[in-house]
Amino acid sequence: MSKILITGACGQLGSELTTELRNIYGTENVVASDIREPIGDGPFEQLDVMDKARIEEVIEKYNITVIYHLAALLSANAEKNIDLAWRLNMDGLLNVLNIAREKNLERIFWPSSIAVFGPDAPKKDTPQNTATNPTTVYGITKVAGEQWCAYFYNKFGVDVRSLRYPGLIGYKSLPGGGTTDYAVDIYHKALAGEKFSCFLEADAALPMMYMSDAVKATIDLMQVPEEKVKVRTSYNVSAISFTPEEIAKSIKKQIPGFEIEYEPDYRQEIASSWPDSIDDSAARSDWGWKHEFDLDKMTADIFKNLPQIIEKAES
Repeated sequence: MSKILITGACGQLGSELTTELRNIYGTENVVASDIREPIGDGPFEQLDVMDKARIEEVIEKYNITVIYHLAALLSANAEKNIDLAWRLNMDGLLNVLNIAREKNLERIFWPSSIAVFGPDAPKKDTPQNTATNPTTVYGITKVAGEQWCAYFYNKFGVDVRSLRYPGLIGYKSLPGGGTTDYAVDIYHKALAGEKFSCFLEADAALPMMYMSDAVKATIDLMQVPEEKVKVRTSYNVSAISFTPEEIAKSIKKQIPGFEIEYEPDYRQEIASSWPDSIDDSAARSDWGWKHEFDLDKMTADIFKNLPQIIEKAES
C-alpha cells in the first residue's frame, strides 16, 4: 500500500484531494501537510516545503512513497511578492524532486497551470505543444517547474507527473489568491444576496474546471501505468470555458435576483495573457481523461452543497 504525503493540503485543491485520497487509500495512509494549522481529522504535519530536512523527517516518520506536491504561491499573490514566489515555487519543487531521487520514491505529482502560456500562444484551443512565454511570475515558475520535472524523469528516472490546470472552482474552501478565483467568490456572494464586483471584464473568457473534475484528473493520472504517461512536462487538461457574464447568467437561473458589476483591475491583464480555451486531446488519448461537469451542472451542484458548508463554518 502506498503511503502518501500531500503538501499544501489546506489549500483549495489540497483540501478536496486529501479527502478523496483518504477515501481511496484509507485515512492513515494519507498524510496532509501545510505551513498553516490543520483542517479536519487524519495525520497532519506542519511543514515548510523550503525546509528539505523537515520534508525528509516527515517522509521517514510515515514511510512515505508518493508525494502530491501542491504548496505554491498562486498567480495574483505571486505578483505581489516576486522573491517569495520564486523561492517557494522553485525551491519547494526541487527539494521534493531531489528527495524523490535520493530515496527512490514511487511517484510524484506536481501541478502546473495554463499560466505557462503567454500572449504569443494561440488563444483558442491552445495546443499541448506551443510557445510558453508567460508574462507573470507564477507562469515563469510553472514553465521552469515543468522543465525540472521532465529533466528529473529523463535524467534520473523520477516518475513525476503533472497537469496544467485551468481555473479551479470549488465550494469547500475560500479563494487562495488566483486570478480565476472570481469564479469561486461569485457563488458565495450570490448565496449571501450580495452584488458581486468582478475584477475581470464581462467578456474575459478563461478555461475553467470544477474541483471534482480536477481531483478526478489528478488521481486518474497518478493511477495509470507509467508507460501511458507520454508527456513529462505537463498535460493540458480542460473541461469548460466561460466568461464572467456567462457564469452570471448561469447563477441567475438559480437566483434570478443576482446582480454583477465589473471593475477590472491588474488581474484583467493577467487573464488577458492566458488562453480562452485549451486543447487537451493528448490527455484524453494517452490516459482517457474525460470531464463530467459543464457550467450549469456545476452551478447547480455548488448551490446544492455550499449552504451546508457555510452553516458548518459558522457553527
